[in-house]
Amino acid sequence: MYNRPTPAAGRGTAMRIGLVGLGIIGQALARAIDQGEIAAELTAVHSRNQDKARAFLQTLQHPAAVVALAEVIARCDLVVEAATQEVLTAMTPTVLQAGKDLMMLSVGALLEHPEWVPLAAQHRCRLYVPSGAIVGLDGLKGACIGQVDTVTITTRKPPQGLEGAPYVVAQHIDVYAFSTDTVIFEGSARDACQGFPANVNVAAAISLAGIGPDRTRIRILVAPGSTRNMHDVEVVGEFGRLT
Repeated sequence: MYNRPTPAAGRGTAMRIGLVGLGIIGQALARAIDQGEIAAELTAVHSRNQDKARAFLQTLQHPAAVVALAEVIARCDLVVEAATQEVLTAMTPTVLQAGKDLMMLSVGALLEHPEWVPLAAQHRCRLYVPSGAIVGLDGLKGACIGQVDTVTITTRKPPQGLEGAPYVVAQHIDVYAFSTDTVIFEGSARDACQGFPANVNVAAAISLAGIGPDRTRIRILVAPGSTRNMHDVEVVGEFGRLT
């Protein structure tokens, strides 16, 4: 059984959060905490661009300090990763060995490092995988109590959202060459997370909630007319069909 984070001194008795990564998602989280939308205190931030991070944090009512990763871990109850799979892979053992809970947005890394789960249990801390862009994960988990035959994800992304992905580069795909929605990848969630590490964390979350990364299938389409990401999930089993 894991321990829950212990509220600490600060503004009230709010949980202390340390944030690693201050891109679009990290900034949104920092603002939400600062505006009281999340009952927590942002105590420390780690970012590869320290000057940019400090400039953003100065726009908040309660700016947190920009510090080294070790100091973030020391100052918080919960570490939130909003960076990259590479950063998450490097930091996770240290976070868990310090007995700190970890929320990971780069969920795909967990598929390659299942040893993090027993490591968290050993140090009596928790790993949190947010549902992100997908609703209905509880329904998928419930469906998996019975027989599930297939889980298929169809992801559509604008070209700029796929540009530079390892799979796209390796296959020499020009994502701007398409005039209609076009499939550029079909395969397992595990392979998708390796080929598109910054693009398909949704697939990782669904596979963890469902039938696993090797049985979960994903189709990735370039959607030249789209300005946002779209995800469709189909689950087929003894219960029928869930979309």
